Amino acid sequence: MNKLDILVFAAHPDDVELACSGTVLKHISLGYKVGIVDLTKGELGTRGSAAIRSEETKVASELLGIHIRENLGFRDGFFEIDEVHLLKVVEVIRKYQPEIIMANAASDRHPDHKRAGDLVSRANFLSGLLKVQTENQTHWRAKAVYRYIQDNYIEPDFVVDISGFETKKLDAIKAFKSQFYDPNSNEPSTPISREDFLEFVLARAKQFGRPINAEYGEGFTVERYIGVDNLLSLK
Repeated sequence: MNKLDILVFAAHPDDVELACSGTVLKHISLGYKVGIVDLTKGELGTRGSAAIRSEETKVASELLGIHIRENLGFRDGFFEIDEVHLLKVVEVIRKYQPEIIMANAASDRHPDHKRAGDLVSRANFLSGLLKVQTENQTHWRAKAVYRYIQDNYIEPDFVVDISGFETKKLDAIKAFKSQFYDPNSNEPSTPISREDFLEFVLARAKQFGRPINAEYGEGFTVERYIGVDNLLSLK
């Protein structure tokens, strides 16, 4: 009942929407089951609050049409790659038994992003070990962990064509209205609250799309080689 095709992890609510929601939308449209697990509530964010972001997350999730969304409640800014946090992520992986995991960038401006991605990657390995025990669960390891690209530019190992889903992607991002440009807001300015920030998001998508002859794309890095059955099916 709980099994997912793709499970996407994020250090903060809105990480997925900003970085790879086009990929989420596309795969849901193809009939795959996709879920999101946020590690923290983003309570240290300069704008808004954990409560506000929780309500915004509900709106974004509905717009995306995802099958599940959970928040593990780790401490924003202070979670570590230790046994306690690893086992909680292992439990989630075993609960949903995803074929593919997507996780935060391999490096980024916000230190939580790399740490979250590294945490999830290590937990996926541990999740496949018989002798790592969690209550009433069997071992499970996703086939691959793909790291989505966030604020910092990283040369992608592959790009997903998200053309046709860019408008819905922007709608999902805008659901987090406390975080982005609002001319009536009195909250402090941040790098993502600038009036032109969403133009940057679209420009990055265009940048990734161009080399694969697509209007828009989202980039990912890999942790192992990708196997290919048919060269002619590649863009």
